Amino acid sequence: MGCGASTPAPPESRQPGHGTTSNGGTSGGRSNPVNNVYTTNPKSDDRQEIITSSGIDRDLDRLRQNEDLKVKLLLLGAGESGKSTIFKQMRIIHGAPRSDDDLRMYGVVVRSNCITAMRKLCAHMRSLGLDSRLATEIKQEDEGPHSSGLSEKQAFDLLVAHLVDNTADPSELPAVSMEGDWVGNSPRAGLGANNDSKQFLQLWKPIKTLWDSNPMREVWAKRAAVNVIDGHKEYLQDLPRIASRTFRPTQQDILLARVKTTQVVMEKYRIDGIEFEMYDVGGQRSERRKWIDCFDNVDAVIFVAALSEYDQTLAEAKRANRMVEALELFRSVCNNRAFSNTSIMLFLNKKDIFAEKILDSDIADQKPFADYAGPPRDFNSGVLYFIQKFKDCLLDDDFNDSFIHVTCATDTNNMEFVLDSTRTIIMTDNLRRSGFLGAG
Repeated sequence: MGCGASTPAPPESRQPGHGTTSNGGTSGGRSNPVNNVYTTNPKSDDRQEIITSSGIDRDLDRLRQNEDLKVKLLLLGAGESGKSTIFKQMRIIHGAPRSDDDLRMYGVVVRSNCITAMRKLCAHMRSLGLDSRLATEIKQEDEGPHSSGLSEKQAFDLLVAHLVDNTADPSELPAVSMEGDWVGNSPRAGLGANNDSKQFLQLWKPIKTLWDSNPMREVWAKRAAVNVIDGHKEYLQDLPRIASRTFRPTQQDILLARVKTTQVVMEKYRIDGIEFEMYDVGGQRSERRKWIDCFDNVDAVIFVAALSEYDQTLAEAKRANRMVEALELFRSVCNNRAFSNTSIMLFLNKKDIFAEKILDSDIADQKPFADYAGPPRDFNSGVLYFIQKFKDCLLDDDFNDSFIHVTCATDTNNMEFVLDSTRTIIMTDNLRRSGFLGAG
């Protein structure tokens, strides 16, 4: 009998030949006119309970089926590997469009990211001693609307005073009114980002003057030492648009925007009749203690590692190589008992930046990867070398090459193909693990 049904009680004793129950009521559900007590038909009650119970069982079965069909995806990896960018790509490909409130928040973040990048680059230029060359640069005449009216050295000194040393008086900068600026302020972006965004509108012309200088090109080539976000080059090459009062972030702007993930973020998508839940978590060491809360009932883990970070160190631990950190993290995830029956996909991300970087930064020059024996400046050899490094982290060989993707998370076309392939593999692997497709 189904959930909620009860066994009928035995009929009460009655004297032979009499049609009344022990309480004086007549059998068959008739009333006693003296006591006005009614009796019910047990068989009728049983049928109603069975109908109710069957309905509850059907509802529970439906809920269980829906839960079984739901796919829970967990994005894991070290900080700044591109997890949040992949998370945003899922929204672009399968989710709802961004609201104006979202776009304003990202507008503030984009402007703030420009300030953060230039702060690091100015400090790095000074540490490299390249700022002395600015005074010898021949200033090109530029009297257009985007001109700062400053020499490259003057622009550098101004930016260092305001962004690096904080020795300048902020009131010396031109006043900026946010009225009429489409982005304006966004409480969701936080106080620091809003302050940086306003400062960007005051300093974007000197930033452009310095960015266009020859010494800055040399600094950019050595940006790995200060962990500047590689994709923010696109912002620095498009400063007038970002400073415009009509600026509305594009999808590409949003993908490139860097916001540190400090909490577990989840979004749901319905794709081909199946519900997907994707979870994004912070990758910095201080955020990883929150991962354990997401480990239950995970159908697939997408582990993201940045190929381009083989020559960079962690933001939170300056002596730790980022790629070594990613390898150790991958080892611990793959060999974690919580994921013993979970599909694990490996996304080797930022292939575009890796292809650019290996032209100037040899893999074998990095101490942890001195065993690299492939030709320098060779993209395919470098990728295969790191794929093998990740495979070496596994305790067994049950890791199909189809579970590995070399990606560019900021390329929507690339990610649409990769995520579609990943979805198919995850669904097939889950069916195989459930025994529906056999063990082959």
